[in-house]
Amino acid sequence: MRSHEIDYKIIGEDIQIVEIDLDPNETVIAEAGAMIYMHDGMAFETKMGDGSAPNSGFMGMLKKVGSRLLTGESLFMTHFTNRGAARTQVAFAAPYPGTVLPIDLGKIPGNTLITQKDSFLCAALGTSLSIHFNRKIGSGIFGGEGFILQKMQGDGLAFIHAGGVVIEKQLRNETLRVDTGCVVAFEPGIDFDIQQAGGLRSMMFGGEGLFLATLRGTGRVWLQSMPISKLVEALAPYGRNSSKESGSVLGGLGNLLDGD
Repeated sequence: MRSHEIDYKIIGEDIQIVEIDLDPNETVIAEAGAMIYMHDGMAFETKMGDGSAPNSGFMGMLKKVGSRLLTGESLFMTHFTNRGAARTQVAFAAPYPGTVLPIDLGKIPGNTLITQKDSFLCAALGTSLSIHFNRKIGSGIFGGEGFILQKMQGDGLAFIHAGGVVIEKQLRNETLRVDTGCVVAFEPGIDFDIQQAGGLRSMMFGGEGLFLATLRGTGRVWLQSMPISKLVEALAPYGRNSSKESGSVLGGLGNLLDGD
């Protein structure tokens, strides 16, 4: 199924939303709960699956639903369709602060993109979402993303979200080593693996974790500066930033003097 052609606008700086323009009878699919507003003429319906293969039958739909469960996502997706006579808009926001990244799958080799399993936000109808099994056991056990990644296929626009700033890297038969949680997406020509992060001293006291993700090959890679795991850790009451109080140069003693 060819994807619907949609137009869009990214709104915001640090906490972004995407506003989708739909012509009459055009549809965009999205994660349940991602919509923040829609204009007159827009209708929505919750369905099982992404709608990319309407003639796949019950077993095909069951396979799609199973894929959604394995990636930890909801069984259902929301389909937003312009039922009016004029162009109208619907907007979506990510579940945590960060960047919305538009990807034209028609310009990706093989029309396929591999992403972390919770990065999908919305896409033109016709985009297929399925699972991608990581064949490297080290990646599965230590890689943060685990054995199961998400695969997006199609020839239209898809939107993924990432924490913080998104960095795009073009590899040309090169190797890039990054923090395991910072990998957002990569093209199918990239091999993803996990390797030990230096010697014992670096592993124990370097603060970079025990393992690093290794991305090797030719293609594009998208990285995020603030994965959700680091954001949660930074905001946790007993996280690494718990003693960093604004204006206090006395640390814990300052907290006691302030009555905390």
